[in-house]
Amino acid sequence: MDFFRDEFLEHYGMPRRSGRYPWGSGKEPYQHSGDFLARVEALKKEGLSEADIAKAIGLTTTQLRVQKSLAKDERRSLQVERAKSLREDGKTLDEIAQIMGFNNDSSVRSLLNAESEARMNVSKATADFLKETVDSKGMIDVGAGVEKELGISKEKLNQALYMLEREGYEVYGGGVPQVTNPGKQTNIKVLCPPGTEHKDIYDFENVHSLQDYISYDSGDTFKPAFVYPASMDSKRMKVRYAEEGGVDKDGVIELRRGVKDLDLGNSNYAQVRILVDGTHYMKGMAIYNDDLPKGVDVIFNTNKSKGTPMLGDKNNTVLKLIKNDPENPFGSLIKEHGGQSYYIDKDGKEKLSLINKRAEEGDWGSWSDHLSSQFLSKQPLPLIKKQLNMSAADKQAEFDEICALTNPTVKKAMLKSFADDCDAAAVHLKAAALPRQKYQVILPIPSMKDTEVYAPNYKDGEQVALVRYPHGGRFEIPILTVNNRQKDAVKVIGKNPIDAVGINGKVAAQLSGADFDGDTVMVIPTGKNVKIAAEPPLKGLEGFDPKLKYGGKPEGTFKVMKNTQTEMGKVSNLITDMTLKGANQEEIAKAVRHSMVVIDAEKHKLDYKQSEIDNDIAALKKKWQGSYDKDGRYHEGAATLISRSSSETQVLKRKGSPIIDKKTGEQSWKEVYEEYVDPKTGKTKVRTQKSTKMAEVKDAHELSSGTAQEELYADYANRVKALANKARKEMVSTGRIQYSSAAKAKYLAETQSLESKLNLALKNAPRERIAQVIANAEVRAKKQDNPEISKGELKKASQQALSKARAAVDAKRTPIKLDDREWEAIQAGAISENKLSQIINHVDSDELRQRATPRTTTTMSQAKVARMKAYQNSGYTTSQIAEMLGVSSSTVSKYLRGKE
Repeated sequence: MDFFRDEFLEHYGMPRRSGRYPWGSGKEPYQHSGDFLARVEALKKEGLSEADIAKAIGLTTTQLRVQKSLAKDERRSLQVERAKSLREDGKTLDEIAQIMGFNNDSSVRSLLNAESEARMNVSKATADFLKETVDSKGMIDVGAGVEKELGISKEKLNQALYMLEREGYEVYGGGVPQVTNPGKQTNIKVLCPPGTEHKDIYDFENVHSLQDYISYDSGDTFKPAFVYPASMDSKRMKVRYAEEGGVDKDGVIELRRGVKDLDLGNSNYAQVRILVDGTHYMKGMAIYNDDLPKGVDVIFNTNKSKGTPMLGDKNNTVLKLIKNDPENPFGSLIKEHGGQSYYIDKDGKEKLSLINKRAEEGDWGSWSDHLSSQFLSKQPLPLIKKQLNMSAADKQAEFDEICALTNPTVKKAMLKSFADDCDAAAVHLKAAALPRQKYQVILPIPSMKDTEVYAPNYKDGEQVALVRYPHGGRFEIPILTVNNRQKDAVKVIGKNPIDAVGINGKVAAQLSGADFDGDTVMVIPTGKNVKIAAEPPLKGLEGFDPKLKYGGKPEGTFKVMKNTQTEMGKVSNLITDMTLKGANQEEIAKAVRHSMVVIDAEKHKLDYKQSEIDNDIAALKKKWQGSYDKDGRYHEGAATLISRSSSETQVLKRKGSPIIDKKTGEQSWKEVYEEYVDPKTGKTKVRTQKSTKMAEVKDAHELSSGTAQEELYADYANRVKALANKARKEMVSTGRIQYSSAAKAKYLAETQSLESKLNLALKNAPRERIAQVIANAEVRAKKQDNPEISKGELKKASQQALSKARAAVDAKRTPIKLDDREWEAIQAGAISENKLSQIINHVDSDELRQRATPRTTTTMSQAKVARMKAYQNSGYTTSQIAEMLGVSSSTVSKYLRGKE
């Protein structure tokens, strides 16, 4: 603790002691000292506020808080020294407690605890790490979120920065682009070497990131965020084959609890990758099992039959072969921060864990804010109508809120965004969510009843429906009773899992053959106002296992799937069209069997072409999707509004921005007729661009085949299309704030601040371009090295390459944060229309709307009241409606009773 002693005490001129014990030896050894905490405590006793105390000492309130925290560590450090000295003198714990003025020996034990002392030194260790990094790299970003990347607390980071400032290092405020929010910006902090000027932080190429580092011990040490995985000896594991019960837990990795190199940390379950013998790897959901055979630390469950080698070649193996990629041997991303961890081995050395997490407890449970047409269109008409009406009510209320905005430039920007959202809503046909629906990862509990689910995030005894995507039909929806008392489930998953449910293998099979390797389901509570229609599983799916029937074939004997997304879209559309048009169960079963093959064909090397033949897919397409156009030409493909809506169509090449009709709000484009010669065929073609069928029709009913479900969706699509046009019409008639040079002079500091923030945001564009160039070069090299790479693998590789390239060039984007004075300047006309439009593009939309919305409104619009009633009809409680609308429960109750 010499750093604290020399720097902290010298700065405040604190008197030091002479002799063996620091700060005297009375019961209150600090009472007569110049101790900083004593000074603060004395001022506080005099009745001074925190702000007054900070002013009296000559600090800001933020600096005061950091100093207090540092001083507490310093005081505790000195107490630790004293307790150690007394212990070395042979004093008992009780005697030390009495000498130091503690009530009992527990305080002394805490002082002598090594882990406690290590936690106290975190700020010093963090400061040393940051100092080394700055000395080697130069300026580094230490802004919002960096503490999470490093794995330390915000308080400890601030302490470390303050310590470095006192050594002469500079911490300046500024701004930096952020990756996750395109076109947005926020304030940051930059730690700089001594002598750096504030203006230097705006040379972005010289500001570096700490993304490559993380602390696994809360700041005591720092390590690279990713290192090549450690390998496990295959002698430590056992394969449980299909005949032994592996099929019931296919994709599950069972771990012995308490084994240091296989510990899941604070999670009870995680999706992991484990390297084995340096050549193969396991992938799946890892859980603990307290009944593993002696000498076995890991059991890997598979649906493969006995005789399949655990570590075979790529055509005949249980475990997968690693990829020839030192940065991604598993072919899929592991968590950038927290995906790897370290442990202390029995020899006292630190080692890398065998666990590489792709996701862990807490990463799956996101609330779903919509219902896809793939699911809802197959439900009863009343439910479809209710949820679509709710979506339309949401849109109408949003439109009314935007129209009430006071700033015309902001209003125009929000109206444009709203119109674009409405156009997209018409294409994708997503309906409002049902109450408490949530995505959860599934885990196997073989002893669970076929009619039950372990789901601690839901009420014991209530019924829930499970829906997995892609969704085939009602026969894939198990309606289960929540049983949160099931002993095996409690043992495996824990009493309070954040985002998991437990089901048996039979239920998983009904969910279009779900695996336990990270598959998720949408859980929908059913009840009085929520009736989910479900049917028994199709007989044609009983006992069907796509991997067993179409897998295991030698490479070269069948066509390997390369475009899962495209093929899955085709068969999903086929199933939807067949369902809406009334196909029988035998026909539906054929299409669903084929979809089960397609979804796993690329991942498990299944012969999907043979499945296409066996299941009569060509005949089904002809019967249910075949049609003739007005010119007598035969077509196959999407045949209902649900499948046609987002189907691709080609239109003439368009040039420039859309033209908006001021009377109707409809938009059109200037088209360019341009011919070219196709290099592959040598034929002359007309240049076109992609669009969707829904985007190109004025009346959605044109895409309907006439079923009742389609007509409801067509009505909804027309409603949101009309709202989009209404928004554009309002947009072109909205005026502008008059620019005022007098206002600019009055708010000169604010306008300069806004221009500075905008410049920082705009400067990210070249960085992003460089990142794209670097990433494209890397992806191109991967394609050349592996011409057979699948689209799925290429997509993953592209994501990894872009993420790495952005980190390398510090291409980041964060939103502009507006303060009150800056907003005053905007409202007063101190910013030109053009510049304000650019600023708006980089401000968080919620913040923008909040600042621009009038605050004098005491009544709710009719649209908002209609929205409340729609939510009530869908089964939402008063408190849930209030939370979604940002009002009190009493307000909701008042309007629902009609007493507004």
